[in-house]
Amino acid sequence: WLLGGRERERERDRERERESAAHQSFLSIFSPIMSGRRAKDSASSSELHSDEEYSWIPWFCSLKGNEFFCEVEDSYVQDSFNLTGLDSMIAYYDNALDLILDIESRDDMLSDDQQEMLENDAETLFGLIHARYIITSRGLQRMLVKYREKHFGVCPNVLCRNQAVLPIGLSDQLDEDSVKLYCPKCEDVFEPQKSRHEHIDGAFFGRTFPHLFFLTYPELKPKSLSEKYVPKVFGYRLHKDAYKKSLEAQEKAMKEKAKAKSLRR
Repeated sequence: WLLGGRERERERDRERERESAAHQSFLSIFSPIMSGRRAKDSASSSELHSDEEYSWIPWFCSLKGNEFFCEVEDSYVQDSFNLTGLDSMIAYYDNALDLILDIESRDDMLSDDQQEMLENDAETLFGLIHARYIITSRGLQRMLVKYREKHFGVCPNVLCRNQAVLPIGLSDQLDEDSVKLYCPKCEDVFEPQKSRHEHIDGAFFGRTFPHLFFLTYPELKPKSLSEKYVPKVFGYRLHKDAYKKSLEAQEKAMKEKAKAKSLRR
């Protein structure tokens, strides 16, 4: 009986050794395969991420000086209805649109001057598309994020106490004026504080955007500025006609001085 029990114990030990060897063999075969798959998946993910980073629209919006722009979705640009009428405003319209959408085109057939014109047309076309996009619900949402993070800056009026501002165009037509900043508190417009924004055409934002923005998000519209700066001299408030009276007195004194000088002659 004892001999039979020992034999059974040795048989179980041999069985466990065979199972362990089979498991090690399995790992030696399939581990490299799984590692290769993980590496391939990681490379594929990195490639996709890299493609997104170097697409034209994210690249353009990331340039220094283009902080006012939000990224327009490709699906919006691809819808020809959203681009109605823009083809007559852009010389290299088809090529510029292909460039914006990262579509391969025969740009190698263009001269250096034509290539430069194409790149300028792509920026202009994107700006005009951008002006339409930011008054859609999706565009307003994207500009909301930038507004809350004060990407557009704050009002230079001291009494507005760092009120966030929005970009605005004083005209919807190209090449008429550069972009300005609208303050919803004092309800005035100002030049951008940084010179790198002076080159941006106001038509890329338009006259409607900031007002539609606050109609869409009325809870963000601050109360109009009631406080007003009061000029004082030695602590006394100036009369509203003080400058007028001062000018009249100055002109009178000059006339009397000229009259006295003529009499001496």
